[in-house]
Amino acid sequence: MLKGKSLLEPMDFTVDELESIFALADRIIASPADYMHKCEGKLLATLFYEPSTRTRFSFEAAMLRLGGQVIGFSEPNSSSVAKGESIADTTRTVACYCDIAVMRHPKEGAPRVAANSTSMPVINAGDGGHQHPTQTLTDLLTIRRKKGYIGDMTVGLCGDLKFGRTVHSLIKALSRYEGIKFVLISPDELKIPDYVRKGVLIKNNIPFVEVTDIKEALGGLDVLYMTRVQRERFFNEEDYIRLKDCYILDAEKMKLAKEDMMVLHPLPRVNEIAVEVDDDPRALYFEQAKNGMYVRMALIMSLLGIEG
Repeated sequence: MLKGKSLLEPMDFTVDELESIFALADRIIASPADYMHKCEGKLLATLFYEPSTRTRFSFEAAMLRLGGQVIGFSEPNSSSVAKGESIADTTRTVACYCDIAVMRHPKEGAPRVAANSTSMPVINAGDGGHQHPTQTLTDLLTIRRKKGYIGDMTVGLCGDLKFGRTVHSLIKALSRYEGIKFVLISPDELKIPDYVRKGVLIKNNIPFVEVTDIKEALGGLDVLYMTRVQRERFFNEEDYIRLKDCYILDAEKMKLAKEDMMVLHPLPRVNEIAVEVDDDPRALYFEQAKNGMYVRMALIMSLLGIEG
């Protein structure tokens, strides 16, 4: 069903196709030893034009745990990009050697350029402040495993909603599920961009409110999705310093939340979630990180057309 496809944004796959990936991830989690040789003889290319820890490691771990191999770069200056090679030419060359590629790039749309230049499946691992679809798959799998299904919930998104590509992807993906409401928590300078507000929320008649105070929102949330204020997205240090500590989730604030509220975070965190929250059973962000490896295993298998 998904063989040969690329994943550039969450809407590339139908809800049923996403469900097939989540069901496969569940089977992998239940019995990882059964999948140790599924990708033997297959090669994944990691084309990371921007720094990454979790996303790159989880893709590499996913392929290695499936019995495949990985080649690539995590610093573009160590590749022919430093000589001025185009994204299209890099991808076409990589496709001569590899079966599937994953790309992170600071420019919006770069993975689409890569996918359009080859028949090899290309996975977007984050393009600028635009999309991060595999993080969204991770988020959805975590919610699904905890709640049993996706839908009928109020989701709070807190922090940098303007530049946060994980937030934009998650809103787009959740917009297709029943009974979803959003509470958007941010300072005025970091509000959700219009292409998401008008193009997704208003267009699809999805209920949402925008607030600046996290404490007034906490009591009504089923999911709290925290994000960091990203220094790399700011043009001046003064604005970053002024806004970086706007929202810090600590044990005191957690007392205001429901007993079964899920706290998610795409990581890395800086100080927006106090370490004391880590021991709260509602804090799922490290479990979320582990789920990222499993859902990427399922995604790789699906795009390569390997039965599971």
